[in-house]
Amino acid sequence: MSKNSNLPDNVETYTDRGVAKLKLGDYEGAIADCNRAIELKPDYAEAYFLQGVAKLKLGDYKGAIADCDRAIKLNPDYAKAYFLRGVAKVSLGDCEGAIADYDRAIELEPDNVQAYSYRGNAKRKLGDCEGAIADYDRAIELEPDDAEAYYNRGHAKSNLGDPEGAIVDYDRAIELSPDYGNAYYFRGNAKSELGDREGAIADYDRAIELEPDDAFAYFLRGNAKGDLGDYRGAITDYDRTIKLKPDDAFVYVFRGATKGSLGDHEGAIADYSRAIELYPGLALVYTNRGDVKSELGDHKVP
Repeated sequence: MSKNSNLPDNVETYTDRGVAKLKLGDYEGAIADCNRAIELKPDYAEAYFLQGVAKLKLGDYKGAIADCDRAIKLNPDYAKAYFLRGVAKVSLGDCEGAIADYDRAIELEPDNVQAYSYRGNAKRKLGDCEGAIADYDRAIELEPDDAEAYYNRGHAKSNLGDPEGAIVDYDRAIELSPDYGNAYYFRGNAKSELGDREGAIADYDRAIELEPDDAFAYFLRGNAKGDLGDYRGAITDYDRTIKLKPDDAFVYVFRGATKGSLGDHEGAIADYSRAIELYPGLALVYTNRGDVKSELGDHKVP
């Protein structure tokens, strides 16, 4: 048997092992195996594609695009390569280029649910929320139990000023995936926008239960509690937010205002001062701090 007659088996061995390494998260190892497969068979489009997947996972988006370019040159009808290249382009901020690639992937595979969802995401990033919703509609039509598509469509509806419609979609996403922490978080935002502070707090509670280190969930729950007059509960949430994000000036501003509502003027001044230290450009905070100092009888220029 000649060396060339064994070549396809060798290529497949490296490719298969590369796939296994991808699944295990060994992206560098996967790239090494794909490189070897390409050395043995330079026109092997799948090896370039798999190498692109590994590079994408490593954050090498330009490298992923280069591999997809090569795979597409070798196989112009390689739908997965167009899709992957679109994902990499979005990561580099090229949403228009990504949409063109998703268009081609959908042209080649009209029932590609992921391509519709990802194209919808790219359109939403560009502000085309109506176009995004149309893509999410198609993804849901193809896969009615796709929780992520409902979740993303909820975002688009929220961006269009339709919090009620967004809640319906977040409800469905949660029904399909009860531990979908972000869906609770954003449903809480939509409920808060509609004035349902109690409902928002319940959703933030669940989001925090699922993701205990979600600083923004604590912050927004604190805001909702403050709106309901539960200032001490709000401060407790702001305390937790600051523990998780100690350099976020805006949290100090909100905690300072809440302390002021409780009559803790010294505490309010300390928080406003910390906010100014972190973000000297917050002009209104100087005014707020000055007002509190005036209440304490300190009429010096702050």
